[in-house]
Amino acid sequence: MIDVKPDKDHDLPWFVAQLRPQGLKRARDHLHRQKFKTFTPELESNTVRAGVPRQIRKPLFPGYLFISFNPADPKWTAINSTRGVARLILNRPHQPTPLPQPLMAEIMARYNKAGVRHPPVDLAVGDKIRVLAGPFAEIVTSIETLPDQERIGVLIDLMGRKVKASLTRKHIERTTLDTRAL
Repeated sequence: MIDVKPDKDHDLPWFVAQLRPQGLKRARDHLHRQKFKTFTPELESNTVRAGVPRQIRKPLFPGYLFISFNPADPKWTAINSTRGVARLILNRPHQPTPLPQPLMAEIMARYNKAGVRHPPVDLAVGDKIRVLAGPFAEIVTSIETLPDQERIGVLIDLMGRKVKASLTRKHIERTTLDTRAL
């Protein structure tokens, strides 16, 4: 989640803080009050709890938080005593080392304003795919659902009956073949 949306043109460098157990929300709240910009990339995934399907968000880097600040301003030292923060990751004892700007720009470009990863643009509902591995290898079908970043939902024709299946993205490829041609 992004408490304060990082701007692509943001001039201040980004740093990493290690969090205390269950400290993410507390750290974000307190850092925001101290006028620090924070960034927590999250992944959305679908899960079933007590038979009820739910969509949940999980941090991409559990236990860590990105913080933007000016290292020449001495107020950065307050980060280590902020509730929820265990410590600011430092390479040198009294001087924080920023993360490479291209790295942060690439990470932020992949997330929307809510801090959730943009869905991959390579696949869409209705696209024809070929299964590359597993028990359904070489079957060609269409994408029915895109439940999360890692999986796709399909209907597979088995012995004249349509069966729902969930496949990992790494075991499929988009194709232009028609299922009736096989």
